[in-house]
Amino acid sequence: MTETTYGYVRVSTQEQNEERQLLAMRAFGVEEENIVIEKLSGKDFKRPRYQRLIKALHPGDVLVVKSIDRLGRNYDEILEQWGVITKQRKAAIVVLDMPLLDTRQGRDLTGTLIADIVLQLLSYVAQTERENIRQRQAEGIAAAKASGVHFGPLPKVLPGNFEEYRQAWRDGVITLRAAAEACGMPKSTFRDASLRAEQAMSRARAK
Repeated sequence: MTETTYGYVRVSTQEQNEERQLLAMRAFGVEEENIVIEKLSGKDFKRPRYQRLIKALHPGDVLVVKSIDRLGRNYDEILEQWGVITKQRKAAIVVLDMPLLDTRQGRDLTGTLIADIVLQLLSYVAQTERENIRQRQAEGIAAAKASGVHFGPLPKVLPGNFEEYRQAWRDGVITLRAAAEACGMPKSTFRDASLRAEQAMSRARAK
């Protein structure tokens, strides 16, 4: 069976231009009928044209992409797809912007090993950066809270008669339902607001 070289071109939206990737594919020698263009996000690999392309790969075929992010954005999934293409389908991958990521037949064992190591390194760097971002976000939120910055929905403004009826309810003068209705509030909201008010007063007395 004749080996085929395919090109996979991806842009995230209909408005983005794929011409730069197409020029790279033609320069590499990929024939027009073997260039697959997809206009979908790279957040995962649930892309119909990509999936059809992978199923069409035969041993010895070559899949060409302009850069690794055109294949996808999630490096854990890229590693999985790399294995599907090179081990299950027994095809080769060429990443034009990164010559070390080239698993074509004819390359020695060292070259193939280097490609796998480079991909693993890229995955590690991407994962580390995601964890660093989450850590910086957590540290930033903690610092903001320590400075008194409020996160989450803004508290609703309580009606002007809330404190009067809250006290009357706490003293047993009126029922929870009557106090809530007088304030135009649901019972659960009135009860929660009363609890927060009491906690605030307790903290104020403790200072």
